Amino acid sequence: MGKLDGRVVVITGAARGQGEQEARLFVAEGARVVIGDVLDEQGAALAAELGEDAARYVHLDVVREDDWAAAVAAAKDAFGKIDGLVANAGILRFNALTATPLEEFLKVMQVNQVGCFLGIRTVAPEIAAAGGGTIVNTASYTGVTGMAYVGAYAASKHAVLGLTRVAALELAAQGIRVNAVCPGAVDTPMTNPAALDPDADPEASARAVDALYRKLVPMGRIGRPEEIARLALFLTCDDSSYITGQPFVVDGGWLAGVALG
Repeated sequence: MGKLDGRVVVITGAARGQGEQEARLFVAEGARVVIGDVLDEQGAALAAELGEDAARYVHLDVVREDDWAAAVAAAKDAFGKIDGLVANAGILRFNALTATPLEEFLKVMQVNQVGCFLGIRTVAPEIAAAGGGTIVNTASYTGVTGMAYVGAYAASKHAVLGLTRVAALELAAQGIRVNAVCPGAVDTPMTNPAALDPDADPEASARAVDALYRKLVPMGRIGRPEEIARLALFLTCDDSSYITGQPFVVDGGWLAGVALG
C-alpha cells in the first residue's frame, strides 16, 4: 500500500528538479500525477517514463489563467478528479535590490506569487468537489528570513507564506489542508545555473557549489531534490492529517544561525 493510493495530484514545475522528484516519489507511493511545466520536451518524456496509467503532461505557464483551466480539464479527463496540488514552479534572479529592473522584479513576483495564487484559486474548488485534500506551496528559506541579492525572490516567497496561511483558514471547512515547504539551497538548475551552461565545466561547478555550502550550511552540504520531495509527500499524505497553515523549513540547519568552523 502506498501513502498516496487513489490520489490525483497536480504538480507544477515538474519537468525537472524538485518537481520531477516529487512526481517520481508520488507515483511510487500510488498517486496519479499531472506534470505541469513549460519545458514541454522534458515534461512529456517524464510522463512517458512514468507511464500513461500514472502520469500526464500538460503545458502549464502558471501565470496564465487559461493554462490553469486547461490543466484542470486534462487532469479530470485523464483521472476523473483532482485532490492534491503541489505548487512548485518558481524562478530565481540574483541582483542587488537597488539595481533590480522593475520588469525583473515583476516577472519573479508573477511566477512565484501570482502563479501560486492562481493555482489555489483554480484547483481548490476541484479538491473540494473531490471530498477534500491538500495543497503544498513551495516557498523558501528566504520566505522566513532575508538574503542579500535575492530581493524579488524573497519578497515573492514571503507572499507565498501569507497566501498559504490565508488559504488554510478559508479552506479548512472544505477539508483542504494547505502548507508550505521552505527549502534552503537545493542542488537544482535554479540554484546552480551553471548546470545548464553547455560551456561550463560541470566538475568545477560542482566543486564551487560544494565549497560554498560546506561553509554556509551546518550540515556541510547542499540539499538534494529528493529530500524536498519527501517533505512534500509528508504534507500530502495522511501522516500530516492535523497540520495546516504551516511553513516547514528544510535547509540543513541554515536558518538556525551561523556555523563556526
